[in-house]
Amino acid sequence: MITIALPKGALLTDSIELFKQVGLDFSAFLDKSNRQLQISDPTNTATALLVRAQDVPVYVEYGQAQLGIVGYDVLREKQPEVANLSDLKFGYCRMSVAVPKTSSYRSSVELPPNGRVASKFVNCAREYFRKIDLPIEIVPLSGSVELGPITGMSEAIVDLVSTGKTLKENGLIEIDILYESTARLIAHPLSYRLNQSELHNLITKIRSLIDS
Repeated sequence: MITIALPKGALLTDSIELFKQVGLDFSAFLDKSNRQLQISDPTNTATALLVRAQDVPVYVEYGQAQLGIVGYDVLREKQPEVANLSDLKFGYCRMSVAVPKTSSYRSSVELPPNGRVASKFVNCAREYFRKIDLPIEIVPLSGSVELGPITGMSEAIVDLVSTGKTLKENGLIEIDILYESTARLIAHPLSYRLNQSELHNLITKIRSLIDS
């Protein structure tokens, strides 16, 4: 039986719809009264785990799930040992540098050397500023990074942006985009190579659906 790690949050509904179109129904996870974190589809051919988006690649890397759906942003940040199989073309967002709209900075290279940038995506932020050769102190935060510039703790933030509404409501504007992110289908490398539980058949169905 195939085990699939599904992400809680913004990608869940589209992920469930994707699998439903290839014959696997995990829609019980969308029932607000359901508290189960592991369910089987009605045909008993696959099991799904409902986990935090950040944990999806962990379950896949350690082989507790053969397949998973996760944002490219998580893959870039965590660099897990998984097979990145397909761009699923939903869940679009972008990793951006943002500053207060009252700031004079309009490009990342204008930020002061050794200044501070708040981010949940520490590795991505560090890699970006290293690439543009700007020494920056990364302030790691686990939530509400917008408060960094608001409180004066940082000159800027690096964060995921979807609609831009949260930035606007907190008086921030984007000045640079690091990369764009969408949902990705990932697999445990050994399970994929050995075609365990006939993984290739399911992956081929998903790829055909995405490309159609």
